[in-house]
Amino acid sequence: MKPSSTNGSPASDDADRDLAEHVLAAEQDERRRIALFLHDGPVQSLSGVALMLDATLDLVRRGDLEQAREILDRALGRTRTTVGELRDLSFNLEPVALRDHGFTAAVDALTQSRCREHRIEVSLDVARIDALGERTQAALYQIVREALEEAIRRGPPSRFEVAATADAPGALRLVIRDDAPTERRRRALEVLGERARTLGATLTLDHDVGGTTMSLELRGQPTDN
Repeated sequence: MKPSSTNGSPASDDADRDLAEHVLAAEQDERRRIALFLHDGPVQSLSGVALMLDATLDLVRRGDLEQAREILDRALGRTRTTVGELRDLSFNLEPVALRDHGFTAAVDALTQSRCREHRIEVSLDVARIDALGERTQAALYQIVREALEEAIRRGPPSRFEVAATADAPGALRLVIRDDAPTERRRRALEVLGERARTLGATLTLDHDVGGTTMSLELRGQPTDN
């Protein structure tokens, strides 16, 4: 087993800048991915819907109601598909379940959706995180999401596990395991490490032939209570 850690001795200013640049680069990549998705997906789809509605209106004016109905049915189907795509995008960016129902509900919805798609067995034990502050929950949600997406890119795995335990008041340990066959990419690890640092947390990873285990340690986290 080959343990690695993103939080050892205090990092130099150059190392801090490098990590920050990696995070910014990852966020820029994500914005570019979203922009391309919107342009090539929903925007093109809605443009097609507009053309179909124009054709439908013309057919109605000419009294060809049967063909107008057929085109309108296709336009409705494409609209429903586009709404689903936008709903999925919105969920990934800011899941309503996280805001309205807390961490457990949001992570359960995320993993059930993504893992069903890739036939991944899921195990969650994260109820302790629901007592943490809203910003902490949001940051931990993004860490879990990025860990899952990275595992899918590497594998996908057959199993994904997330568990939260506490050994003292205000302390929490979040463990994320997967059995994807290859190690995490360096940039992905650095981004996850920087997200942990924003919480004042430590992040360690163990790689072996059975997959990857990521452990995040938080101390003195405020709760919503």
